[in-house]
Amino acid sequence: MRFGIVILPDQRWSESAKRWRLAEEFGFDHAWTYDHLGWRDLIDGPWFDAVPTLTAAAMVTDRIKLGTYVATPNFRHPVHFAREATALDDISGGRLILGLGAGGIGFDSAVLGGDELSPRERVDRFAEFLELFGTILGQPTTTWSGSYYSAVNARSIPGPVQQPRPPFVIAANGPRALRLAARHGDGWVTTGPQAETTEEWWRAVAESRDRFEAALVAAGRAPETVDRYLNLDSSPVFSMSSVDAFQEAAGRAAALGFTDVITHWPRQSSWYAGDEKVLEAVAAELPRLRATI
Repeated sequence: MRFGIVILPDQRWSESAKRWRLAEEFGFDHAWTYDHLGWRDLIDGPWFDAVPTLTAAAMVTDRIKLGTYVATPNFRHPVHFAREATALDDISGGRLILGLGAGGIGFDSAVLGGDELSPRERVDRFAEFLELFGTILGQPTTTWSGSYYSAVNARSIPGPVQQPRPPFVIAANGPRALRLAARHGDGWVTTGPQAETTEEWWRAVAESRDRFEAALVAAGRAPETVDRYLNLDSSPVFSMSSVDAFQEAAGRAAALGFTDVITHWPRQSSWYAGDEKVLEAVAAELPRLRATI
């Protein structure tokens, strides 16, 4: 089992830098930040971009992997994002994880003033995004013409440090998105569906796991060859509410075959409100959890 933590980009770097350093010192395997132009009711507060945030995080850490959670076609174009990803992978010394998703409705999809896409259209666009993004990262020059994107002699030189490209960890819950994750993903990340109770959520997560494994088999891939990430904090219980809550959630995730779990840095209020002392106590337990889960 590997352990990850999300650090929201809602503080100035003078405050946020110490969290990224601590995430590594605490022993987390990967650290992520939200790749949104604004998120839910936090759009009216401080908010910073994911790529420069992760670049700065790479400069104050040495080991921990760094990820976008998750980049989407709502405002990312494969040509430009490939340049950013290549630079970030180089600056971090090959520690980049590309969390990628289709994108939903809301601020990110409306702020640029475009038409709102249907769920089917968003997945269609995401399929094209993945194909073009992966192609650009994997070869020196790409020309492409699709329904949503075009590229004319797009360059990717010198290419990423990680070959053939940084790992794609694809967010998916629905059937078509799961098939895309099974085809393109080096890993799959899920939030599970919204649920009223914890037991209902865990049952739904197990069902999603089964559907993903079926999609892998249909794609001709062995399920054990693809990493599986679970966002613990989509559950009705915040995993950082107590050490016991985190241990129980991580154990249940492992029992379902997840290779990685992701929690969130406790905030003072609103989303993921909690006590940083719980985070410190959880961090102290990580070596034991790795040995026993």
